[in-house]
Amino acid sequence: MRPFLHDQPATRTLFGEGRLAELPNEADRLGLKRLLVLSTPEQTALGGEALRLLGPRGAGLFTKARMHVPIETAEAARAEARRLDADGTVAIGGGTTTGLAKAIALSLDLPSIAIPTTYAGSEMTSIWGLSEGGIKKTGRAEKVRPRTAIYDPTLTYGMPARLSATSGMNALAHCVESLYAEDTNPIVRIFAAESIRAFARSLPLILKEPRNAEARSDAHYATWLAGTVLDRTTMGLHHKLCHTLGGSFDLPHAEVHTVILPHATAYNRAAAPEAMRAIAQALGAEDAAQGLYDLAKSLDAPLALKDIGMKEENLDAAARLATQSPYANPRPVELAPLRQLLDDSYYGRRPERPAAA
Repeated sequence: MRPFLHDQPATRTLFGEGRLAELPNEADRLGLKRLLVLSTPEQTALGGEALRLLGPRGAGLFTKARMHVPIETAEAARAEARRLDADGTVAIGGGTTTGLAKAIALSLDLPSIAIPTTYAGSEMTSIWGLSEGGIKKTGRAEKVRPRTAIYDPTLTYGMPARLSATSGMNALAHCVESLYAEDTNPIVRIFAAESIRAFARSLPLILKEPRNAEARSDAHYATWLAGTVLDRTTMGLHHKLCHTLGGSFDLPHAEVHTVILPHATAYNRAAAPEAMRAIAQALGAEDAAQGLYDLAKSLDAPLALKDIGMKEENLDAAARLATQSPYANPRPVELAPLRQLLDDSYYGRRPERPAAA
């Protein structure tokens, strides 16, 4: 056993069907009396339900959360929090809404309660992201970590099959990169492999039976695991590339993770054999990269960048942007092979079998 460091921060987690009803108790436990509820425009009704549950503790509802947290949206939400004299926020929705709560906390130090309705996993992390001028910047700060995460699987029943698939693949990416991260450890590896197994068994069932309670609960369990390993490790090429494509070319967050994941895994295959064996075993596949591609295909998820809004003429620029700042990755990030990765991703090619196979 190699020496390792594992620091487990405290995030209170409530898990189970119907736990949304405990939102007022959590607000009282945290001593919060004027909470601003955040949602996307599409989830205004759900945000309104959270505000209703809060009763006199609810200060207002902000429904303009946007993907990749544009700085303009963050500033508008911060201004609304100041206007209402809010002492905390409730983020109900996916990573988009949780990201907005973090942007508010980054500037105003307001604690948040996260109620995830997708499988993004960001509610378990201290990672924030903001987009400005076509560039997405990320960082870590303990003050943005939600104080409480309420996982109520019933809130995911209405999630469309396509979003369920891509949101799950997005979370899978956290697990894949945590397995070969330079700061991984045995605890992270156990959590990551268990999350991959849980997603691999639950997502296909959700596709067939969107309201299957056991599958939805299993996927939310996998989400908690994935978010935990994302928080404890440093992400590599996959996440860097997805942030570049999403922030600079306005591609949908979960979809771009879904498309890129098999190809980034194939890129790192030879440099991280132990991680690849763990991923393949958890998927029940012979090869990690091909197994991830085949899982996405079986879920009828997007497989090609050209199908989610990427323009072929922007691939060169994306490759250059992704190589501009150094970051940890098992294999050196070089322009020519990265450009090939993007080409394979653009056309949705299935990764080739490893040379030794």
